[in-house]
Amino acid sequence: MSTIETTVRAVLRDVLGLSEARAAALRAETPLFGAMPELDSMAVAGVLTELEERLGILIEDDEVDGEMLETFGALVGFAVAKAPQ
Repeated sequence: MSTIETTVRAVLRDVLGLSEARAAALRAETPLFGAMPELDSMAVAGVLTELEERLGILIEDDEVDGEMLETFGALVGFAVAKAPQ
């Protein structure tokens, strides 16, 4: 498991208040926005802000869309693409 994937998992756990077991059960195909009741529009802002802080990235408003939040794997992929190489 990559460091970025671990960080994304931890952010979702911390911001959404997920149990350790529920966070550990997240897979690439796990649906997020629209399927996870904790992840509403207000929580999205918290998740993105926390990802910026923990990963040292900047997420522009125009980069945020439903596709990046569709699944756990999509969110991890977005974070990987944004992280400094």
